[in-house]
Order: sequence, then structure tokens, then C-alpha cells
Amino acid sequence: MSYTLINSILKNHAELKERTVFLIITCVSLFIRLPFFFRDYIDRDESTFILMGQSWVEGHLPYTELWDLKPPITFLVFAAIIYVFGKSFIAIRLLGVLLVTSTAFFTYKIGQEAHSKKAGLWAAIATVILLSLFGSLQGVMSEHICMAFFMPGLYLLIKFKKWETTFLAGLLMGIAVMTKMNIAYALLFLGFYIYYDHYKKQGWIKAIGYAGLYGSGILLIIALTLLPYYIQGSHGLWVSSVFEAPVAYISARRYSILKLAPVYVVLTGFFVFAWKRKLLNFKLIPVQYLLVAIVGVLFAFYKGGRINGHYLIQLHPMLLLLVVMAISELEFFKSFKWKPYYLFILLLIPMETYLEYINIVQNKYQRDTFFNGEGISVPKYIQENHLDTQNILFLGYHIGYWGLNAKPPTKAATHPSNICRDELFPFHNNPRVTSMEELRYIMETLQPKTIVTRKNKRVFDKKEVQQNEYIDAYLLKHYKVHATVENAEILQRL
Repeated sequence: MSYTLINSILKNHAELKERTVFLIITCVSLFIRLPFFFRDYIDRDESTFILMGQSWVEGHLPYTELWDLKPPITFLVFAAIIYVFGKSFIAIRLLGVLLVTSTAFFTYKIGQEAHSKKAGLWAAIATVILLSLFGSLQGVMSEHICMAFFMPGLYLLIKFKKWETTFLAGLLMGIAVMTKMNIAYALLFLGFYIYYDHYKKQGWIKAIGYAGLYGSGILLIIALTLLPYYIQGSHGLWVSSVFEAPVAYISARRYSILKLAPVYVVLTGFFVFAWKRKLLNFKLIPVQYLLVAIVGVLFAFYKGGRINGHYLIQLHPMLLLLVVMAISELEFFKSFKWKPYYLFILLLIPMETYLEYINIVQNKYQRDTFFNGEGISVPKYIQENHLDTQNILFLGYHIGYWGLNAKPPTKAATHPSNICRDELFPFHNNPRVTSMEELRYIMETLQPKTIVTRKNKRVFDKKEVQQNEYIDAYLLKHYKVHATVENAEILQRL
């Protein structure tokens, strides 16, 4: 049955309706991501976004009560989900399905404009896979939110050449950049290309008009995120958190150029190969838009000095389109015929999904619940054993604050690793200026009654030698292990 369906889609791809494509993409996304709906946390950043969103629901603008290094729309999305559905992991992970589906669907639509429905469909399915598997991508990252707005904005720029759609594209791009700041370079490069594209056909006056409308949409969204802070009289905090802190973070934490080089070498090799073999028509406007966006993202990686796994979410949709388009022009794939055993190979790809399905079934059998992870089991243990939750510090599994209706002890402790980021302290109105001052204040002045750590693991990254030595010695002297819950240790102050 599956073979017949796939064969039918491949043969009749030109007749595919958009609702059918959307349904296919949604089903693939839901199947891959469904078992992760029941995890306590998948990436520590996602946990931090949830805490920031909860704080906003309770009436505190981002950066005022809690603090993290992301623009405010990231937290607004989480706040909206929490406001509507309450404290629901399922609702947040379902949001992830919708975000990935949106990104993949507009990948398909761009592929349709740039090449064919067939190329768009396969690029969309590949997008779902690369945005949902491998590493910590099953959670909801800021890059997922960013690309769910960026890709429809890019589609509007490629498909339509109208004043209103250009302005709407700018609004979508504004939402994207107020979700993930490093996409700003791609937006800037696209702005220059919009001017160039319209200048060739309509002259410089209309070119300026289109580029201006695009930029106005972006600036309007940025201004709207500033507005509530301006009303509160805390616009300085907004400026320092949204713009100044990311610059300081990038300056302090850069990779060696040798660690960045492989990505650029591989991509340069691909584009040279595609050009030499005439696999891509670089004269096509949609292809040029995709290239400009890719160059913008790669430039952002270079300026940022690092490429984490989840950063590639910003690159995959556009790059996959060009890769699929190039592959489609190879002679081997022009004569490609679908075989039943290819389905077996495809089904092997989401191995992480199958393992997680097994995990939730085992957890249901052992603990009578599908929900699993220390972020759930630790708060449950603390509540059942009446441990202190008002003066508590999570040095690991910090999503536990959410389950206990508790707060991190300081702004810097919202994300545990932020405690060690000296470069960020000046930007969130913190009275202490170094990580050691912050750590001593938390441990020696606030003196948490309950502390949660990861069992048999360093509290902080291995490069934070001084902080690790201090916290290890302090915990050994002033705390005892009250209980071990899965891979977490719950400590009580002596």
C-alpha cells in the first residue's frame, strides 16, 4: 500500500494539490516528533524559553524578572501557548510540529517556483527530517520559530512583485529577526537584492520603494517589541538585552576558524560542482534569492564565530532546495524508478523516533505514565517528600522550576550556564559583575535549601575550572545527598 501511494505521488507529482502536500508534510512531522511530546526537556534552551514564557504570562516582560539571550518574540510564542493551554508539554511540542510543517510547506512552495513540485516535495520532506532529528532538534528551538516566519517571507519575495506582499514579507522577516538575531544578515542581504532585482526592471525609484517597504515591515515589528518596554520606562534594558548582549556573547565565545572551515569548504565545493555541471540555473530569480539567503546565513555563522547543531536549522531549508534541484538534474535521477525496497531504506532514517516510541512504552509500563525525565520525576519527588521549593536551585534539569511553580534565585540563574557568562552580566542590570561573585551570592547569601544536580557530571562546562572547583567544594561541605532520582541528585543543606 505504501509502495503504491509513493509510486503514485512520484508519477503524478505535477497534479499534487497543496492540501495533499500539506497533509503529507504534517503526517511525516507528527510521526517523527510525536514520541518526544512526553519528554521533560530535550534541550536546555527550550526549558529556558518555557520559564521566560511563564514569567511573561504572570505579568513580567522578558528580561525584567528572568533573563536569557534571545529576542522577545521567542518568549512571546511560548507565553501564548502557556496562556492558552496552561503548563502542557504536549501543547509546546505540538507547536514544534506546526512550526516545522510551516517551514517545510513553504520550502515546497519555493521549490515549486524554482524547479518543480517534485523537487519541492522531496526538499520539504528532507526539511522535516533535518529539523526534527539528530541532536536536540525534537524540542522547540528559537530557530524553529524563526524559520517558520522566514520561509513564507522568502516565498512572498520570490513569488510576487507587489507593494503589499513586499511589505508583508518585511513583517514576517521582522518577526523572524526578533526571534533569532543572527538571521539579520540574511535579511540585510535580501534587502540589497530586492533593490537590485527591481532596479534592473523598473528603475531606481521603484527599487528604493520596494526595498523601503521591505525594511519598513522589519522595523515596524522591531518597534512593536520595544513599545511595552518604552511604556514601562525600561527601553534601555530592551536595547542592552536584544542588541548589546548578543554582540558581547559572540565576541567572548568564538570557535577557531579551522572548526568553521569544513562547512564552507563543502558548500563551496557543491556550488562549484553544480555550476560546472550546469545542475543549477543561477540566472533564475528564485535560485538567486535562495543563494542570497544562504550567503546571509553563512555570513552570520562567520561573524558569530561558531556553528552549533541547531544553528543549521536556519540553513537547511534553502540549501536542501538547491541540493534536491541539483540532484534532479543528474542523469541517474532523471531515469530513477521507485522500488519497493527503497521504502525500507527511508523507514530506517527516523531511528531516534523508533527508540523514543519504545522508551515511552517502557516508561508507561514501569511508572504508569507516558511522561518521562528528571524534569518531571524530580519535582514530583520534591512535592511528595515536602522538600523546600521556595529557596531552590536547579543546576540541572531546570525545567523543574516550572513543575514546582518556583523561580530561579537570580536572573543569571534562569539558564544555569548563564551563571558563568561574565560578558552578559552588564546587560541584565545585575548588581554582580563576575560569575564567581554571582555564584558566591547564590550559595553563601541566598543559601538554597534544596539543590538539584546531574548525577556524576560536572555542574558547569569543563572549561569553567574555577567555578567547578568552587561549587564542588561548597556542595561537599554544606550539602548532603537526600535522594537520587533517575540521573538527578537532590541535595539538602546541612
